[in-house]
Amino acid sequence: MATETKVKLSRLTKDKVASMPVGMTWGIPWREGELRREESLLLAQADGEGAIPLQSWPTAYWPDGSVKWSAHAAAVPHQATDSFVIKKGRGPIPDKRVIVRETDDTITLDTGVMLCTLGKQGAHWLRSIVRQGAEVCSGGHLICLKESRSEVSGTRTVKEEPFESRVHQAVVEQNGPIRAVVKLSGRHRAVHGSREWLPFTMRLYVYAGLESIRLVHTFHYDGNPNEDFIKGLGIRFAVPMRGSHYNRHVRFAGDSGYFSESPKTLHTRRTKGKYRDLFERQTLGETVDFDPQEDGYFLSLLDDSATWDSFKLVQDSSDHYRIWKQTKAVCSWVKVTDGQRAGGLSYVGGEGGGLAAGLRHFWEKHPSGFDVQGMAEAEATLTVWLWSPDSTPMDLRHYDTETHVESSYEGADELRATPYGIANTSEMALWCLAATPGPELLDSLLAEMQDPSLLVCEPAYYHAARAFGYWSLADRSSLAKASLEQRLDGIIAFYQDEVEQRKWYGFWDYGDYMHSYDPVRHVWNYDLGGCAWQNTELAPNMWLWIMFLRSGRRDIFRMAEAMTRHTSEVDVYHFGEYAGLGSRHNVVHWGCGCKEARIAMAGLHRYYYYLTADERIGDVMDEVRDSDFTTVNLDPMRAYFPKDEHPTHIRVGPDWAAFSSNWMTRWERYEDTFYRDKMMVGIECIKEANYGLISGPTYGYDPKTGVLTPLGDDNYDRHLAICMGGPQVWFELAGMLKDPKWEEMLVDFGVYYNKSQEEKDLLTKGAISTKHFGHPVLSAAIVAFGAYYKQDQETARACWSILLGNAFARVDLKVDASHVTHVNDLKEIDWMNTNEAAQWSLNTIIALEFIPDTLPEEQR
Repeated sequence: MATETKVKLSRLTKDKVASMPVGMTWGIPWREGELRREESLLLAQADGEGAIPLQSWPTAYWPDGSVKWSAHAAAVPHQATDSFVIKKGRGPIPDKRVIVRETDDTITLDTGVMLCTLGKQGAHWLRSIVRQGAEVCSGGHLICLKESRSEVSGTRTVKEEPFESRVHQAVVEQNGPIRAVVKLSGRHRAVHGSREWLPFTMRLYVYAGLESIRLVHTFHYDGNPNEDFIKGLGIRFAVPMRGSHYNRHVRFAGDSGYFSESPKTLHTRRTKGKYRDLFERQTLGETVDFDPQEDGYFLSLLDDSATWDSFKLVQDSSDHYRIWKQTKAVCSWVKVTDGQRAGGLSYVGGEGGGLAAGLRHFWEKHPSGFDVQGMAEAEATLTVWLWSPDSTPMDLRHYDTETHVESSYEGADELRATPYGIANTSEMALWCLAATPGPELLDSLLAEMQDPSLLVCEPAYYHAARAFGYWSLADRSSLAKASLEQRLDGIIAFYQDEVEQRKWYGFWDYGDYMHSYDPVRHVWNYDLGGCAWQNTELAPNMWLWIMFLRSGRRDIFRMAEAMTRHTSEVDVYHFGEYAGLGSRHNVVHWGCGCKEARIAMAGLHRYYYYLTADERIGDVMDEVRDSDFTTVNLDPMRAYFPKDEHPTHIRVGPDWAAFSSNWMTRWERYEDTFYRDKMMVGIECIKEANYGLISGPTYGYDPKTGVLTPLGDDNYDRHLAICMGGPQVWFELAGMLKDPKWEEMLVDFGVYYNKSQEEKDLLTKGAISTKHFGHPVLSAAIVAFGAYYKQDQETARACWSILLGNAFARVDLKVDASHVTHVNDLKEIDWMNTNEAAQWSLNTIIALEFIPDTLPEEQR
């Protein structure tokens, strides 16, 4: 890379209201050989206003040792523009630095504005937060309420048991100078017993000069779903209360404004004149004062008025929340108001400041809530409920006691419907504030919490850097291309509307889409076995991420982000019998008897990791590096191939394709040649097959050696080899390996796929049946790849014929949707299915990159 070369960056969300600096972390791709690992980079505003201190580190490497992806962190001033550049050179030394200190018992993070002390062992992972000498938080711990149920003589008994966090390990992952990261790990321990369960990890992020802490919390389920029901799950903070009751404040973000009250409001039946003015100032969060002599009568009224000690907000569905308050524990709760979608921000404080806490996707991942108690005491508690105890307990049981393979498209006769080993990740933010925030600051906190700041490159740069392989930029230069772009955008718009219309929300569901549609009931197949939740079937993650890369659209980024968070946690087993595998699509996310590597493969999630440097996704990708060993205990082809001399049986795709995505990611992130070599063993085995990738696709497999042993040239369907993300992984892998034979096998497979039986017989001597090459639309990406490399016009035309003949190319989903009535008025496309929506979109985008010149010019 030439020294003067600049990478242009912009905020993902432009023109966002900001009255404070923000911490940002983002990723940048590089061409092979462009950036050496020892080279420094600097960040500057595009308008030339000067450089901003920057912290940089590599997140992936090319085979030649140069940087493939870099990550960067900066504390960006609130007055900074929306556009930036990054280039080679040394940036300025920061005025403030994060200083990390570690003892046997604690880790202290000093940002220059606040001092955060973490506990390395025990219940209280957070010991204190001090700002400018004043303590604004005096502790924090995780809490869980477990409900046990039993049936005795027809009588149901319910027992509720409290648990709290026990930190077992604390690790400093980054120690500045701009950004520091600490990872805490532990389990929840019974308050009145010795049982420990629900492993958790929590990362805390701080930035130099800032008063905020970002938290990424993950808990894993390791209970018995028939007995262990989670009644409540949250994080509780202790907040010192200083000053008079009327100078203490609670804030909850509502639909558009803020619930703003005090435990002792100035509202009495005689609040008039100057006291009305003071009441308005109090409600804005200002400190108010009284003269005991002049205001004695009014102060006596305040002494006589009720003191509200507790407040709570409960978001019990995606469209309803309620705020309550209470004077004493022995008294009733009084309803304050009802609303639809709370913002997910709270604040508790008194004279000298307090603590603001935000929970991202607050209403989307209901039931959530905030609970404040002890406002009249010396110390209050603020609980952020990830699962509110005011809702019904989590029910992680399966929807039936048997499986329904033939009638409902469930994948295996074995039930295997267990949540043991799944996880869920939530994102939070804390701000230690010197005073009660006013509406403008609350707006900034809320905007940053709901839509975290991120810098992204221009689509043209991602494309030129070959970020994540091959895909096309949006191009409307002809009627035919413009028509396809309109269709691609229309499918995105359809799913955006469908998420809202069908209320695809909830703690365990948000981020996933449904699989296929029932036009008779006018609903998606929510109750039909394997036709309900999608669970990464046919790689919708890749579709959404590629749509973002080629457009730079914030709304698509957030769609892909939500899907990544869900599918990487809920649909995947992080430990236990199925570790490293995921569950095939089902009514319940973890319900299908098919547990497969393709659901959990790193290739689905690495987009988010490299664009944001998110460490939790890094954990998930590390977990699956040896998922091939799990297939020894659960053979993916057990229904077709009996136990024999091979440890297990796998398909080149989606099984080995998933393994290769895990290994490629491990190799590029850590330069771990063990996994590169294991991948090469598999490639050499495929090369030795009679017809390369065309043979098989099922092989005997030994995970200890990586050796694939042929079981014949035509033993299973080929469409599964290419519709679960295999080609996208293999295209990028080809760019790293530079192995002509590997590319040639990809090309041959693509050109071969849609040929007639007679043409196939000429190439493979009648050994392979075309009946095993079904669903042509799924093949379009690898067909276009083959047509491009061979300059095969006939294959290119066949590819476009397949894509343009598909309903998604012919139908404008917005215009052609029908109005129907189910429970309420809806719009529907009665033939809709997410499999084909994702694959048609993804394959069309790739075909537009490889064979745009053969696209028929007539407008479709």
